[in-house]
Amino acid sequence: QVRLVESGGGLVQAGGSLRLSCAASGRTLGIDAKGWFRQAPGKEREFVAAISWSGGTTSYADSVKGRFTISRDNAKNMVYLQMNSLKPEDTAVYYCASASSVAAVRSGSGDWGQGTQVTVSS
Repeated sequence: QVRLVESGGGLVQAGGSLRLSCAASGRTLGIDAKGWFRQAPGKEREFVAAISWSGGTTSYADSVKGRFTISRDNAKNMVYLQMNSLKPEDTAVYYCASASSVAAVRSGSGDWGQGTQVTVSS
């Protein structure tokens, strides 16, 4: 199983930025896709972004397109989520995910981290 540890969450004012990081370790899949999900209080977990092993393919939820950017550094086994122009509705626990493909990440299959809290104040 892949171990995923998120960091970088916190409290930020609306319009601000945060950068989330996810460190992967353990039994890696070798060539895998990574992604981010989020879950707000009282809501289901939802897809945010995904990136292929090479970084050549990315996928975003419509709600974050143009504001969030996913990237990865395979040499460091890290994946990042740069979040700009944050809105109060972005408040949620953000989870890192790993799966065999971008499509698999989007489907919610694969491994998960424990999450990091992001709170955006108005």
